[in-house]
Amino acid sequence: MQEINLYLATTLKMLRQEKGWSLDKAARETGVSKAMLGQIERGESSPTIATMWKISKGFHQSLSSLLEPPADENSHTIIRPPSAQPTSLANDGAPIAPIFPYDERFGFEMFELTLLPGYERLSEPHIQGVTEHVVVLRGELELLVDGEWIRLTKGASVRFAGDTPHGYRNRSQAPTVFHNILHYARKVHD
Repeated sequence: MQEINLYLATTLKMLRQEKGWSLDKAARETGVSKAMLGQIERGESSPTIATMWKISKGFHQSLSSLLEPPADENSHTIIRPPSAQPTSLANDGAPIAPIFPYDERFGFEMFELTLLPGYERLSEPHIQGVTEHVVVLRGELELLVDGEWIRLTKGASVRFAGDTPHGYRNRSQAPTVFHNILHYARKVHD
């Protein structure tokens, strides 16, 4: 977790400097308070997944680019054993593990998320053109799409527009595990 926070701190500061943004400007663009952004940049705070999505959207970055370095562009084969998939941002009841970080050549990033019992999160729209693909691996997931909660069980999958409001919840007594692939219709990192 500390390694991820350090990478995030360095990356966030670098992105802000590249854009020539003050903390005030970054706060306006992301919807995350100046104080929180400063704490993240100093490695003093572990942001929730909701905060991370706000930051990625405000900076027009993929979420995975804030969590780990990009894959080697010369490598077409990437093998990531389970031990190499760090779980991060676990402080909000939804541990997330990057499986494949965003790669411009392919236009997507892939995560494994675990929703603890009772977890619920309403997600703001992602960057325009994002399509999400969800595949339930274990447990039951309720997904808010088009204003309606849809119940998904093990093996179920769904594709929906991630650039609209949506949500995730686990009303069961056991953790829910699912893969989430986000496809970007256009390049991010502009």
